[in-house]
Order: sequence, then structure tokens, then C-alpha cells
Amino acid sequence: MVGLHLKRWVWLLTLRIMNWVFATEIMAQKSGGCGSTGKLGLKWWGSFVGGDWTSQHKYVYVGSVKAWGSWRKRLLFMWILGGILLSSWIFWYINSQNVQRRKETLINMCDERARMLQDQFNVSMNHVHALAIMVSTFHHGKMPSAIDQKTFAEYTDRTAFERPLTSGVAYAQRVLHAEREQFEKQQGWTIKVMDEQDKNPVRDDEHFAEFHEVSPVQEEYAPVIFAQDTVAHVISLDMLSGPEDRENILRARASGRGVLTAPFSLLKSKRLGVILTFAVYNKELPLDAKPEERIESTIGYIGGIFDIESLVEKLLHQLASKQTIVVNVYDTTNASHSISMYGPTVLDNRQRHVSPLNFGDPFRKHEMQCRFKQKPPLPWLAITTSLGILVIALLVGHIFYAAMARIAKVEDDYREMMELKVRAEAADVAKSQFLATVSHEIRTPMNGVLGMLQMLMDTDLDETQLDYVKTAQASGKALISLINEVLDQAKIESGKLELEAVQFDLRAVLDDVLSLFSGKSQDKGIELAVYVSDKVPEILIGDPGRFRQIITNLVGNSIKFTERGHILVSVQLVDAVKSSSETALEPPFKLYQDCIRNGYGNSCNTLSGFPVVERRRSWETFKSISTDALTCNQVLKANPADAVNVLVSVEDTGVGIPVEAQGRVFTPFMQADSSTSRTHGGTGIGLSISKCLVDLMKGEIGFASERNIGSTFAFTAVFTKVQTKSNEPKGHCQQYEQDFVISEFQRMTALIVDPRPVRAAVTKYHLQRLGIGVQISSDPSEGLSTILSGKENINLVFIDEEAWVKHAYIFSSFIVDKSKNGALSDTKFFLLAKSITSAEVNASKFLNRCPLTVITKPLRAGMLSSFLQRAVGIEKKQNCRSRELRLASLKSILHGKRILVVDDNAVNLKVAACALKKYGANVECAESGKIAVAKLKPPHEFDACFMDVQMPEMDGFEATRRIRDMETGLNDRVQKGEASEVHGNLVHWHTPILAMTADVIQATHEHCLQAGMDGYVSKPFEESQLYGEVARFLQSNSSSD
Repeated sequence: MVGLHLKRWVWLLTLRIMNWVFATEIMAQKSGGCGSTGKLGLKWWGSFVGGDWTSQHKYVYVGSVKAWGSWRKRLLFMWILGGILLSSWIFWYINSQNVQRRKETLINMCDERARMLQDQFNVSMNHVHALAIMVSTFHHGKMPSAIDQKTFAEYTDRTAFERPLTSGVAYAQRVLHAEREQFEKQQGWTIKVMDEQDKNPVRDDEHFAEFHEVSPVQEEYAPVIFAQDTVAHVISLDMLSGPEDRENILRARASGRGVLTAPFSLLKSKRLGVILTFAVYNKELPLDAKPEERIESTIGYIGGIFDIESLVEKLLHQLASKQTIVVNVYDTTNASHSISMYGPTVLDNRQRHVSPLNFGDPFRKHEMQCRFKQKPPLPWLAITTSLGILVIALLVGHIFYAAMARIAKVEDDYREMMELKVRAEAADVAKSQFLATVSHEIRTPMNGVLGMLQMLMDTDLDETQLDYVKTAQASGKALISLINEVLDQAKIESGKLELEAVQFDLRAVLDDVLSLFSGKSQDKGIELAVYVSDKVPEILIGDPGRFRQIITNLVGNSIKFTERGHILVSVQLVDAVKSSSETALEPPFKLYQDCIRNGYGNSCNTLSGFPVVERRRSWETFKSISTDALTCNQVLKANPADAVNVLVSVEDTGVGIPVEAQGRVFTPFMQADSSTSRTHGGTGIGLSISKCLVDLMKGEIGFASERNIGSTFAFTAVFTKVQTKSNEPKGHCQQYEQDFVISEFQRMTALIVDPRPVRAAVTKYHLQRLGIGVQISSDPSEGLSTILSGKENINLVFIDEEAWVKHAYIFSSFIVDKSKNGALSDTKFFLLAKSITSAEVNASKFLNRCPLTVITKPLRAGMLSSFLQRAVGIEKKQNCRSRELRLASLKSILHGKRILVVDDNAVNLKVAACALKKYGANVECAESGKIAVAKLKPPHEFDACFMDVQMPEMDGFEATRRIRDMETGLNDRVQKGEASEVHGNLVHWHTPILAMTADVIQATHEHCLQAGMDGYVSKPFEESQLYGEVARFLQSNSSSD
């Protein structure tokens, strides 16, 4: 309780001190207001100190942390003072608890020893009392007596274990003076006087030689007639002749209880002892018998000698413990002069405990005093705990003081950081504006260059001039591509890159990429192929341009770093990878490669036979392909039900990526080593852009690479499944041509002779896209036997270059012989070669003799169908191509249309005007936005407007907004009846406006829509893009008209 009160007072004192500190320092600053960044409320302090503080300082706040500096040291001092007080109280409390526990331990140990000593004494006393009853019964109650000295001695010796505290027992008979003579004759000895030495339980022969005086005449005697052998020398001695024994005997027979003598020193052992005396009665007396009745009935006395010191030593030995205590036993009958019965003389005043002892004699009083033998140890727990609390308090004070100083510094740093942030944001805006300006300023003259080159190509040029123009145009497009990559990276960094969501044919996109790199792969003599699983839907919804950009970057890198072997692009569903076993996978998707030595040399089960990196390593960290159930569930929940998650891998047998460079592969403007840029070229941002695009497609990208073996890049992309048939036309002639060719090829069967399963599967994939049935044979002899068997009508035979080189003579002889016989008149033979040059070199002596069509790889559906149509003689019912279709469609749409072209650059104005006039449009030019607003004020005669975005005085967005405001005002007046038929039958004005810009960062589709534009085309014009935008609104306007 004292500790709790002290703790409460310490806590209240601390609160008062804190109140004083806050009241004197913070209230002084109340009028000064709060800092803009501080505003640290003190309301929490009111919850600790009660309602007074809350009511007085409800709206008090700490301002800037700098204001804390004036009372920071004072608060630290108060805190340290409180810590010292708290640690002192903790030391006092823990130490008092230790003292209390030590005291309780001493009490328990002392009480236990006193209780056991008392219990053992009572047991011995009861046995002595039992001896008294035995003597009364068998000696005085029997005639003649059943007990003599020998019997008594033997019995007491045998039952000595029942009286562990007694050194010996003896029986003295009460003899009156009138009975003395007869008693002495009966016993054969005379009654003698007892001295102090006769109490010794050990016989002293020298003492026995001495003469004992005969007991003088007195009223009665108490001579000992029976004694235990240990005290047999007291036989014949009168117990009433000793002063203490006489007093004991008289008290014993008057009280009927056992009485004790005062402690006395035993002769031989020099130990202290006492004598216990019981009276023996000749009859059983009631408990409330009077003393006179007891004295009259007394016939003898039995006594036992107790060695107190030996008794206590045995007891302490039995109760030995780790904590040794010092025991003292005292006879305190005389309170002013107690007699020490056991224990050393104690002079110190150490902690002690007194336990009372009750030996059954109400006249004599005894007690046991206990002390610890050793001094109490130092209170290490209290010392360490209090010091620990003090150290913690000091540390907290130091931390608090340092934190306040740190906060003050952080505030200064924060202000500086905010200033730097404003500058950085301004710099970012300036950078974006700079990039937009640079983009516009670079693309604007490039638009003129490429436009003029395109116009030059439409003139009559000889082959040399045309080659020069194409070279210049290719260089310009390369520069535009480089600018687009840099601007894409800038858009990614600024978070302004967004994806389209349109329907597209994934297989057609991959064919376009292969067409782009077909020339380079043929020049290097490497295999370039694509394989798409038939489980991947034909039409998906996504951003085909960005998907093409990723594939282009990956295949471009593979082409750049691969000098022999192959490059394989494979596409499959992520679900198929997780659910299919290794043996169930199609050959291009198998994860293993068996490298053996056969007739074609050292060969692996790959596209070209060269070893490749294990494909699974490139996607083993993907969450969407993880085997962990929790991760898979998270990915499934993140994607909608109609999502299609595809896995694309690009495998090559190039030089590989060094291990030390693999960590920076996706870092912008970083390449594998310093020589890469010089040897292979490039800016080092293609993979960085690809990774960002994959992230936007909710996918993952990874790779595996080994030096001098190759690399495999893999990524996933989430597209949307098309629920219904696409409403976006591919072009009427193109769709008709594709459907017609497939229907013609469906009746044909092809045989592929190729020793490599993966390459044969790729060829089969392209043929099946055209509806052709396919058989595969890895052995040339087996394949030729299939043709001759006639079981199936083989219309087309595709022989891979590798099989042709090895068995050119067999193939050529077979083809020539059967052709002469007319047996193979309906069968067409094709040689699949990596390049025309290699095919001619490897088979020049046989190729001229055979009716064999050479098809150069990479295979694409469009290219393959063209070769097959020419070979089998299928006539097109519609002789048109997609470019011719777009040209004809553009001419039909734009013919006779009045188009307003707005641009501040004279060259671009001329290029755009000439490009539109080529398609039959009537073009009028405007040099500024203000002129455009004036010309497009309704009513007017223009069908559409191509508006440049960045122009002086008034940009294209502002001009468009003003035009839309004028149209809206006129339409409102028409609806209200204030203006009627203003231009023919047209009562609702909306002039199609297309943004024409070189700024591909800011001129996004959303910006155009916000300004009221209908779309945009980037400079320089692309025929396909121009067709797509013009056909989208001019055709619909024509139909509506």
C-alpha cells in the first residue's frame, strides 16, 4: 500500500510539473498563432491530466517546432528528475518485497522446526506416560508383581526407539516412613540420598565407588526401584532428596500431568537436559479430581531424562536446506532471565523470528528463536531494475530532445524540399513542353521530307532514282521510329501512355512482324518462324499497335544478336501451360530438348537443331503461371471472366546475355556492354518500353539467357474475348479473297518432309490456316512411299531445305521420273528455303531439272497463299489487294469533297493538300486558326477539315472549340425555330475535324475529343491511317445524307 501511494504521488507530481511547463511556455505563444506545418494538438494531454486542462486549453496547439526550443531543456530536466524519482521508488519497492519474502521464508522455516520439535517431544512424553500406566497395572495391580528390574530394563531398552528424545527412564515408588524398614528388607538395600551427579545418564565408575549417604528420616521417600540400563545407577536413590526433583514430583502428583525441570547440565556430555515426571496412581481418577485426591492416590513416580541439544541437532539435520538458519531454544519461565537450552550465543541484531514451544507443562514456558546464518545478499534485482528504468528515462529524454531538434531540422528540410518540388514540377512541365515542341519541330519538317518523297515516288523515275528515293524514305522512317521510341519513354515516365481497345487478328499482327524482319533473316541465313496454338482465339480486343511494338522489339533484338540457328515466336494460352503435361504439349511448346547425333549432325529437338535455353526458366517467376494456389486465385480475381491471358515467347540461338548484365536488361538506355551500341546499334530503350507496355497489359515479362547458347524472352498479356462477330470490316475485297482461297484450299492435302518435328509443326500451322490437310514425314523414303501408295491424294509436297540438301538426288530423280510418266501431274512440289541464295547454292545441279517452286522463309499466311495460288492456278474472282482497295476506297470517299487544310507551315500545307488532291478531293488551304474559324462559320461549303494542332496566335484545339460553339449556337436556334433551312436540307451542323499533328505526346485521342475533334492523324501521313480516319466519318456522313 505504501508503494502504491508513493507511485501515485510521483505521478501527480509529474503531471503538475508538465502542466506548469505547458502553461508557462505554450500559453505564451497562443496569441502568436499556429505554424503552417505544426498544428500538433494538445488535446491528448487533457486525457491524462483531467478536465481542468481540457477546459482551459481546449484549443491550444503547438505551433512551429522551433517554438519548442525555449522550454525544451526545462522539460528535459523535469523528465530526468521524474526518472530519478521513479527509479528510486522502484528500488525501494522491489527491495521491500525482497525483505518481506525473506521474512516469510524465515517464519515458515522456524515454525516448521518448532512444530516438529514439539510433536516429537509430545510423542516421547506420551510413551513415558504409557510406562506409568504399565507400572500401575502390572506392578501394583498384580500380586505378586509382574515387573522386576530385569523386565523393566529389557522392556525400556527394546522400546527406546519409541522415545527418541529420552536418554533413559526410571520408576520411583512412594514409601512412607512407617513402611521404610519393611521396604528396605524387601528390596535388600537402604534408601540413599541423591546428589546432582546421579542425574547423569552415563554411569561413572569413580562416582559409584564413592559412599552414598543413607537418606535421613523424613515423612515419605521416593526411592528408584526400576531403571533403564542407561540410568541404572540411580536405583535406591531417593528422588525427593533433590530440590528440583522434589518440586517436580510434588507438582506432578498434584496436577496429574507431566512436569519438566529447569534445564541442567548433564555430567558426561556437558549438554543441557530436562527431566519429565509423571505420577503413578493406584486407581483411575476423573479429569476434575482434586489435588488432595491425587496426592492420596499416588503410589509412585516415573521420570524420563531428555537431551535437548541432541534432539534439536537431529531435527535440524533432517530439515537441512539451502538457506541455513541459526536456531536457539530458550526456557523462558523466568521472563527476566531466560535459560538457553540450545544454540550459540547471538550478539547481532539481525532479523529474527520467535516460535513458541508447548511441551505440555503449563508451568514451564519455552520458545524457539531463528535467524538466517548469512547476511542478506545485495538486492541486485532492485538495483538493476531501478538503474534500467533510470537509463530508459535518460534515453527517452535524449530521444525526445534529439527528436525535437530533428523535427525542427526536418521542418526546414521540408520547406526546402517543397521549394525543390515546385521547381521539379516546373522542370517536368518544361520537359514535357520541350519534348512536345521538339517532337513537333522535328516531325514537322520530316513530314515535309517524307511527303515530298512520296510525291516524288508517284512520278516517273528510273530504277536508280527510285532506289535513291526509297533509301531516303527508309532513312526518314527510321528517324521517325527513333523519335517515337524516345517519346514513348517520355510518355511512360509521365504516365500519359494509354492503350486502345479495338478488335484485331493476333496471327495477322505476327505475320506483319515477320514480314518486317524477313529480309534481315534471309540475309543472315537464320530460321525465323511463328507458331500460334489453335486454342488462342482468332480475334481479340486490345491494342494491336502496342502488341506489335513489343513483338517487334523482342524479334528485332533477336535478329540483331543472332548469327546462326533460329528465332521462334510462339503464342499459347497461360491456362494451357498450367494444365497441360509435358507430353501433351505441341512440339514448339515442349520444354525439353533432346540433343543427339544423327544423319544431320549434332541436333537438338529445336527449330534449327541448335540448343536453346530452357523456356520454362523465362516465366518461372510469373504469378499468373505460379503453382501456388493463393497466387493463382489472386490473378484470377484480378482478371474478368472474358479475359484471354496469352503467353508469348521469343526464342533465339544468339550470343546470349552476360550474367553481370542481366540485372540491367530492362533499364532504359542501358545495354549489355559498351561495345553493343557500336557493333549492333540501338538506343537501349526497346526492352524498357516493352516492359512498361506489358505492365499496362496486366502482364509480366521475364527472360532466361546463357552465354553462346541464346536467350528466351517471355511475356504475358491480358486481352478481351470477342463475344460476337466483329462489325469492323477488313475490306470487302480482302475478306472475299481470304474466304475464297480458304474454300479452294480445303479440298487439298499436303505432305511435309522435314526431319525436325518443331519446324514441321510450324509449316503445318501455316498450311492449316489456309484450310489444307497436312501429313508429316521425317524420313524422305517414307514420304515418297506415301505419295506412291495412292491411299491419299497428295496435292502439295513441301520439302525442307535441310532434307533436300541431304537427299537432293533421291528427290530430284523421283520428281523427274514421275513427272515424265505423268504419275504426279496433280502434285506440286515446293522447296522451303531460308533464302533463295542458299537454295540455289545447295541444289543448283538438281533444281533446274525439277518442276520445283522455291518458297523462302519466314512463312506467312498471305505469302504462302500467293505462292500456292500461282502454283495450282487458282484465279481470283476479285483481282484486288488491300492497298489497291484502300486507294480505290479513298478515291471514292474523297472524290469531289471540299476539304479545308489548316497549317502554319507552308511545306506541310503543300504536302497535305497534294496528298488529299491525289484522292480527288477539292482542297482549300488556311494558314492560321483564325482564318479557319472564319471559313468554317456556318453556313459553309466544306465537308471536312484537317486542322494542325500547334499554330501561333490560335492553336487547333482553341479553333475547334470556337467552331463547335458556333455550330452549337446555330443548331440551338434551328431547334427553337429562330433559324430554319440554312444550307440545303442540312439543319444540324457538325463539320468533321481531324487533328493533324506532329505532337504525339499531347495530341491523344482524349484531348481531341475534349476539344470537339473527331480524330487525329500524325505527321507524316500514313495511307492506312488516313484511310481509317476518313472512312470512319465521311463514309457515314455520306450514307446519312
